[in-house]
Amino acid sequence: MLFMNNFSHVILKNKEDIELSQGFPWVYDNEIFSVKWLAEDGSGVKTTTLAEAQVKAGSAVEVYSSKGTFLGTGIFNPSSKITVRLIGREHADKIMADPAAYWDKAVRNSVNIRALSFDRMDSCRIIYGEADFIPGLVAERYVAYSGERTAVFVVVQFLSLACEVFRKEIIDSIKSVCKPDGIYERSDAPVREKEGLEQKTGWLLGTGAHFVKDGVITIKENGIFLDVDIVNGQKTGYFLDQKFNRAAVASYCHGKRVLDAFSHTGAFGLNAAKAGAKSVVCADISQEAVDLISRNAEANGVSGKLTAVCADVFDLLRQYEEKGEKFDVIILDPPAFTKSARQIQKAYGGYKEINLRAMRILSEGGILVTCSCSYYFDENTFYSMVMHAAKDSHKSVQVLQKRGAAPDHPVLVGYPQSEYLKCAVCRVL
Repeated sequence: MLFMNNFSHVILKNKEDIELSQGFPWVYDNEIFSVKWLAEDGSGVKTTTLAEAQVKAGSAVEVYSSKGTFLGTGIFNPSSKITVRLIGREHADKIMADPAAYWDKAVRNSVNIRALSFDRMDSCRIIYGEADFIPGLVAERYVAYSGERTAVFVVVQFLSLACEVFRKEIIDSIKSVCKPDGIYERSDAPVREKEGLEQKTGWLLGTGAHFVKDGVITIKENGIFLDVDIVNGQKTGYFLDQKFNRAAVASYCHGKRVLDAFSHTGAFGLNAAKAGAKSVVCADISQEAVDLISRNAEANGVSGKLTAVCADVFDLLRQYEEKGEKFDVIILDPPAFTKSARQIQKAYGGYKEINLRAMRILSEGGILVTCSCSYYFDENTFYSMVMHAAKDSHKSVQVLQKRGAAPDHPVLVGYPQSEYLKCAVCRVL
């Protein structure tokens, strides 16, 4: 069935269809055997290598196995190593006949599934890229507070050409489904440049009046008020994926001395303080983050028991060990130490060091909450690291809970990149 409605075909090399048939949504450039495309000069169908194909970036293409099995429809991008990102398992003519209706259904499905775990006053991720079948798109719904008033803001990131070409349809659907008071774009990630796109930021709807001050809004999570910088903060301003982990960890903190390392907004530490921790130290290398933590502590009435420290966590843990300091609960929630498979060994050393030192400064039977948000640092590697850190610190470790991201970050079967967060609650003896 060649060239139904003139959509180009991407033909894979032998056996390169296996992962796609299992649910993987990407086609890499080195997996492509040939491209069949229709010449604009009227000379007919051409079959060429990828490098010679004259297919416009942003075009919908159909992907086939080497044996001619249809695998799905995707968006073609010769500028990216990920040459095709699948947008559906239907033929291109069905998807492209009414793109507005297609993407409206995808957005509605994504938002509706969150309603099973989050109510309308919860801040949560409403679209999680490929895991929600909208490749490259991240959308967070923040419920902002200003006194007794609330407003809904959606922060979006268009991180691939596959969603960029449907920008209007997607934004229109978010407006219709979420009815937000404002939409702010944070498409300022370097990954856009790998997609051949310029970085973008700014208001797409509204101005944030009365709720956004210097780029900052106030949200509520687990009953705690948090200032979130949606304009200048990391990614969309806040890491919603740890919501339920923060609540779970708080249950171990009553009457305890707590260290929240790599604290960012102080969310883990604030949950601990509100749960009755005796004292909490929140540490982050960014002075802006430390200032934000202090404001959040004051807003929640826990300034008397929470101290924010600006420090390199590696150095701080070493200093605590040298001074003989002890904590009852330590939370390690570092940024990703590796964003590629090539850096796993270097990352392993970093993760092991902070875990080893944390184990040494925990009181007998203390609780270590250790996390990794790097997909490349997979679960087996992560728990191997914990084991070797325990061995080298001469400690015994019981894993009490193995946790991951909140349910607003669904895992797509066949796409392991969607399962990135590891969070282990451990008892250290």
